[in-house]
Amino acid sequence: MPLASIPSPSQGVWYLGPIPLRAYALCIVLGVIVAVWLSERRWRARGGTPGTMVDIAVPAVIFGLIGGRLYHVITDWQLYFGPDAPNKPYEALFIWNGGLGIWGAVALGGVGVWLSCRKRGLSLGAVADTVAPGIAFAQAIGRWGNYFNQELFGGPTTLPWGLEIEPGRAGTIEGYTGLYHPAFLYESLWNVALGFALIWAGRRFTLHHGRLFALYVAGYTVGRFWIEGLRVDPVGGVDHAVHFLGLRINQWTAIALFVGALVYLWVTRNKDTEEIVVAPSEQTPGDSPASAAVAEEEPADETRSSEETDSPGKAEPSGKTETSGKAAPSDADSSPEGADEDGAEDDRAKAVSEEKKS
Repeated sequence: MPLASIPSPSQGVWYLGPIPLRAYALCIVLGVIVAVWLSERRWRARGGTPGTMVDIAVPAVIFGLIGGRLYHVITDWQLYFGPDAPNKPYEALFIWNGGLGIWGAVALGGVGVWLSCRKRGLSLGAVADTVAPGIAFAQAIGRWGNYFNQELFGGPTTLPWGLEIEPGRAGTIEGYTGLYHPAFLYESLWNVALGFALIWAGRRFTLHHGRLFALYVAGYTVGRFWIEGLRVDPVGGVDHAVHFLGLRINQWTAIALFVGALVYLWVTRNKDTEEIVVAPSEQTPGDSPASAAVAEEEPADETRSSEETDSPGKAEPSGKTETSGKAAPSDADSSPEGADEDGAEDDRAKAVSEEKKS
């Protein structure tokens, strides 16, 4: 008997009057809030317009939920459409009962981001790099929804952090009453570590043009491949997981995405073109490269124009100095006409004086 264990929650849904509050949905919502908050801060720090990540998150979340559910239903189709399906076909729409494939969520959620970026004129790579750490943290929080649903667990274990699972759950061993590996916890911790590693790598290295997002994909798939190998809950079957060449479906998906991420990192290793983080409709003259070039030229033009404007002004003050003040009268007095007038006045004065004497 193990000395310690992680008990399973007694319930995963609470009622607020007639409204059900499901832990699985609450974990997803909380994860989305954290991802959007962190992405918004990172986007503003990069020079982007405040509120952009909030606007992009709306279509991304909608598309992501649809994609995640589609991946789950496609890979676990026998749970809803098989001859021995334990669920009704319409229950494939009941997302609150659990079942979201992260592969489909990221893929189709990326389509929503791409549509938003294209509409706004933003660089998809810049947005992807911004949201990468937030996605990792969102997954870490969302995995606790699997805990409340008693799913995503591994094989039997005697470790003190083993997880208690109710007998009869899909994937449990018949007659076994021991503990199981808490695979959901392993993945949650891995994603937290990955999120912080991405923040550090983004600051330490120049990882633009989607390279940080590619690093997220590579890092996540490494952990997911290992954790997926521990799982015993069904994927692709009613009461078992479908294997191909000894590996589960999700492990093959992880391998394909890991290789794809490495290829992308290699292909874009020297890409250093400018990324658009401010929508053209929101740009001021100083935001665009062309405007910056014009701004650099404007001071020189202003200098030249001011010199041209000031040159007549400089001559004008000197002219005023030459034509105003006491200098002007002195010039007039020294003229020949001025000397003749003074001489005539002297002659008239002498004549008047002589007449008085006579």
